[in-house]
Amino acid sequence: MNNWNFQELKETPSQTGGPYVHIGLLPQQANIEVFENNFNNQLVQDQTKGERIRLEGQVFDGLGLPLRDVLIEIWQADANGIYPSQADTREQKADPAFQGWGRTGADFETGVWSFNTIKPGATAGRKGSIQAPHIALVIFARGINLGLHTRVYFDDEAEANANDPILNSIEWAPRRQTLIAKRFEENGEVVYRFDIRIQGDDETVFLIFKKHLRLHLIIQGCV
Repeated sequence: MNNWNFQELKETPSQTGGPYVHIGLLPQQANIEVFENNFNNQLVQDQTKGERIRLEGQVFDGLGLPLRDVLIEIWQADANGIYPSQADTREQKADPAFQGWGRTGADFETGVWSFNTIKPGATAGRKGSIQAPHIALVIFARGINLGLHTRVYFDDEAEANANDPILNSIEWAPRRQTLIAKRFEENGEVVYRFDIRIQGDDETVFLIFKKHLRLHLIIQGCV
């Protein structure tokens, strides 16, 4: 038997995203076509089931100025609340025409970002709980070390939101509102607006994940 002398692995130090993270991960945004399959903000196909929506917004800094070099990723369930992942062991299978994940960058001039997707269904939570329809969202930008995680809920799901375990863990109602996207229609298209504020009085609630990505607590002024 080999007598291996393994040394304890050291954690790789993290760095902020830097000013070009959105170009490095989305080169097509700078008109650089280097990948055969570009990740983008189009999550749906013609065969995808569910209500088509556009999720859009801006990310604002502490001075209220929009960030124009931010990278956004989302992850969500399909219209039936099933994630396209092998980790979901329910008998009902995820919609094969829905990828559930997207990446986009903010517009270089306006800072607006958007995704063309579907409205997700309610999902199964821990210990038999039901989570309101939501979209997981993470932000990468200069000055941010590990990404800022948050969730997007929908203002027309009041009953489901009132029973959601994550929203209910936020005691102050005005803070819960920072996770609610506002619905409107534009040129016959359903749009949900979700602006994110990194700092300030209306700072968005961000999430910390610990213990193998299990949600551990909610930060940024909530607890």
